[in-house]
Amino acid sequence: MRRSRRKFEDDEDLGRWLLTYADLITLLLAFFVVMYSMSQLDAKRFGKVTEALKGALKGGDSVLRSKENDNTKTGHGLLNIGNLSMIQKYVEERFKALGKRDVIETELTERGLVVHIMESALFNEGSAQLQTKAMEILDQISQTIALLPNHIRVEGHTDDRPINTPVYPSNWELSSARATEVVRYFTNNHAVAPDKISALGYGEYRPVVPNNSIENRARNRRVDIVILTMELTLKEPTSQLYYNLANKE
Repeated sequence: MRRSRRKFEDDEDLGRWLLTYADLITLLLAFFVVMYSMSQLDAKRFGKVTEALKGALKGGDSVLRSKENDNTKTGHGLLNIGNLSMIQKYVEERFKALGKRDVIETELTERGLVVHIMESALFNEGSAQLQTKAMEILDQISQTIALLPNHIRVEGHTDDRPINTPVYPSNWELSSARATEVVRYFTNNHAVAPDKISALGYGEYRPVVPNNSIENRARNRRVDIVILTMELTLKEPTSQLYYNLANKE
């Protein structure tokens, strides 16, 4: 009797051990299944977190770029092309009501909203002195740009005909002087902050159409008012205004 009882107890102990081992294997299998499922669902999010951590360890540059990209989609008031499109429609309707729709053209680009103003509406040929009639046009533009947080870039352009005078030895000087004159008018006569506007002169090297006719040359002689997107605005040389704006988000 003793031997049979001992054998029965040994068999019972062996069965308990096998049951515990099977439970452990089952739990491990379930654990790995859960971990695998989580890795598949959150792979993209995990990748973004990894990139952000790498950026932070390197000094935060990539984090800042990521934040800027998010701002262009969901942040401050006039960030995206859709909102600039609204400004475009307003400008066009305003000049149409004034009977001056033919002196401007508007265009949405990856840089932002560009308002092309024909030379004949602002300057005499070969001159950078604003005409009296130019004031009304610039006054209308200033009402649109003065309160925007976007950086404003004023760009002067000429046609391909050379100029060589004591004041303007080349089209570089003429186009730069025209852009500067428009910037000066905005800052001196309207509430356009000097640190949110800049002037550039491109001479004849950025034509919108080939310089192969009188009409095309007239279109190339222009001043462009460019309302930069906020993404590009935040990449301009930092002023206190834009520093505060960037850190407000």
